[in-house]
Amino acid sequence: MALTIRSAEDCRFDIISLGEIMLRLDPGHGRVRTTRRFDAWEGGGEYNVARGLRRCFDQRAAVVTAFAENDVGRLIEDFILQGGVDTRFVQWRAFDGIGRQVRNGLNFTERGFGLRGAKGTSDRGHTAASQMKPGDVDWDAIFGPHAGSRWFHTGGIFAALSESTAELTIEACQKAREHGVIVSYDLNYRPSLWKGIGGQDKARAVNREIARHVDVMIGNEEDFTACLGLEVEGVSEHLTGLQVDSFKAMIRRAVGEFPNFQVVATTLREVHSATINDWGAICWHAGEFHEATHRPKLEIYDRVGGGDSFASGLAYGSMEFNDPLTAVEYGAAHGALAMTTPGDTTMATLDEVKKLVGGGSARVDR
Repeated sequence: MALTIRSAEDCRFDIISLGEIMLRLDPGHGRVRTTRRFDAWEGGGEYNVARGLRRCFDQRAAVVTAFAENDVGRLIEDFILQGGVDTRFVQWRAFDGIGRQVRNGLNFTERGFGLRGAKGTSDRGHTAASQMKPGDVDWDAIFGPHAGSRWFHTGGIFAALSESTAELTIEACQKAREHGVIVSYDLNYRPSLWKGIGGQDKARAVNREIARHVDVMIGNEEDFTACLGLEVEGVSEHLTGLQVDSFKAMIRRAVGEFPNFQVVATTLREVHSATINDWGAICWHAGEFHEATHRPKLEIYDRVGGGDSFASGLAYGSMEFNDPLTAVEYGAAHGALAMTTPGDTTMATLDEVKKLVGGGSARVDR
């Protein structure tokens, strides 16, 4: 059994993502609280998946989002264009001059090192994307016969921005499935986003409703517990002691509660320090589990975006090979490579991913 995926010839795009894209301000090897300069990147949990598919895997990608019409919005757009992602579905909102009514989001993120973990501070209130609502997007035109996509991706970060973005997420997933588009969703639980709007209880209520409209569910141990109420046995409050059998038991409960899930995939990460992680992944499809190559003591340069790169590799493997074991191997390899470079988005090449999937090492390539 395999996923029923639309043919590339019938679609203008291979992947369309719905989500907020922020300007990431990165202090490099320093800290946000003491730096005097930042490197600028673009990033967003949902967008990173589309960009990864475009830049690493040469897939046709587009994004649905909204920006305030000012120079910061145009800077983010320029980053998106550099990444090769189509911007035709970007919506622009009139800027009021100071951001009282609408603005663009900023994400200050430091990488961490050793015992000091990575740390993100978002400044994203009143953003254009957070004000998107049902009816704003013509999904029939986007997914229909004159455009179309093989895959649609969104996630729990966008859904957490406001009541209306949660409703828009459901609308988008429903419309995608009506048009025969595979829907993937990364739970991506962020306590800071839910803290002021009902906390974990609200996160569960929203995500469990969205989950009813998802084909490919993605997350890590914290995501499935916080967002869907599915406990992973044997995991401490500090998310240590990860056991593959415990994840498999949790996934069985997930597909029992949500029979619409065709694939459930989870990354396996044990954090020894900010710069040393054990890394792996498993996925479930058609009653069987498939486990990617486990990479103990993986050296991390910048962990932000690793899970998004896993999701893009998983989507590529699914579309290109329609084989769950190959898909989870591509996802885990791409996620591992993405964490060796700075920024949210991948700098890996398809040849590098193939080499890692095939068991290649880090020996010099010249």
